[in-house]
Amino acid sequence: MVPHLITALTGPINELEQRILDSMPAIERWFRLEWMEHTPPFYTSVDIRNAGFKLAPVDTNLFPGGWNHLTNEMLPLAVQAAMAAIEKICPEARNLLIIPENHSTNTFYLSNVVQLQRIFNMAGLNVRVGSISPEIKKPTLVTLPDGETVTLEPVIRSKRRLGLKDFDPCTILLNNDLSAGPPGILEDLHEQYLLPPLHAGWSVRRKSRHFQSYEEVAKRLGKLLGIDPWLINPLSSRSEGVNFQTDAGLEQLRGAVDAQLTKVRRKYKEYGINEKPFVIVKADNGTQAPGVLTVRDAKDLDALVGRKPRGKAAAVKDGAAVHDVILQEGVLTRERVHEAVAEPVVYMMDRYVVGGFYRMHAERGVDESLAAPGASFVPLAFKHSTHLPQPGARPGASAPNRFYMYGVVARLAMLAASYELEATDPEAEVYD
Repeated sequence: MVPHLITALTGPINELEQRILDSMPAIERWFRLEWMEHTPPFYTSVDIRNAGFKLAPVDTNLFPGGWNHLTNEMLPLAVQAAMAAIEKICPEARNLLIIPENHSTNTFYLSNVVQLQRIFNMAGLNVRVGSISPEIKKPTLVTLPDGETVTLEPVIRSKRRLGLKDFDPCTILLNNDLSAGPPGILEDLHEQYLLPPLHAGWSVRRKSRHFQSYEEVAKRLGKLLGIDPWLINPLSSRSEGVNFQTDAGLEQLRGAVDAQLTKVRRKYKEYGINEKPFVIVKADNGTQAPGVLTVRDAKDLDALVGRKPRGKAAAVKDGAAVHDVILQEGVLTRERVHEAVAEPVVYMMDRYVVGGFYRMHAERGVDESLAAPGASFVPLAFKHSTHLPQPGARPGASAPNRFYMYGVVARLAMLAASYELEATDPEAEVYD
């Protein structure tokens, strides 16, 4: 199943697919050399949008949920990648502790935790789930919609280590994006491996920094492929000191939106694209869902900010205030699954693509965020691995080829995240 691309502009994306397939040996060598110099994030998911004339990541998550949307056919890839990742970090590992998000009653989220537990269990580890939520004071059994169960246990902190009663892990896997900042209980764990590190959380991470790193790697891959990097890169900029409650900084934001729209219009004109450009305005820190604004004209901000979305746009998850926003070139999604607007989400562990799914939303438009209540999920049709593209197949007709292309763009975003984490590592060694 290659989702239906409802656009006459299938030519450019098919040309890009062909260029990527023709360059496959060079691309794989390039990634291989990059991973000799840089450490991939432990696990990553990337939201990708296919506009028919460009293909670009719009969000990169370093604490991905949604593992339960990966099918059983994808599990062997995930298990193999988990084995490789653990072997590199802690070869003698026996016990792994998963720390989930604090919303312990969200059974759909906990289905994702159970899938992670299954993957690492099959990779040869004893896996338990330790909650840092103050509500979990004793082992709590939660039954999930499909009848599976998960036991959440209160974590115990000693002077140097974190564990559970009768369970001392070598490695701690965070599936909690630390939107409210790292809790003290997770700090100064020098004897255990904490994955991802605390500085991957949203108290430190910034989307603008990530997309700066992405622009850098997209330019280098673009040069290798002989393409305009814009075809795989969403233009982005940052606006600081915005207060959606008092309207402070909105004049500066309008100017930044105007400048961004002008750049995108120029590109559309260059490529003969007859679409109305738009900009996505979202919090620079924190998870996406609460305050994502679609802006087609700088004047739209008056209506958007002055009315209902103001409160939504003013805070991200866990109540963290929004003061800085990222302005991202809006990338249309021209893909449809079962008549609903759809976008692919690619999952990676270590440096490997392990699967993914389509996020669909029947009530959203092609220029809106699909990461919203009401979204549904269909697994990507990985009948063949993304690592087995089919040379010679007509562009746009082969699922493995389409998914190989998605995998290249997703790994590029993962590489950008690797650069970003190096730049923000508080313990990095500095050489003069």
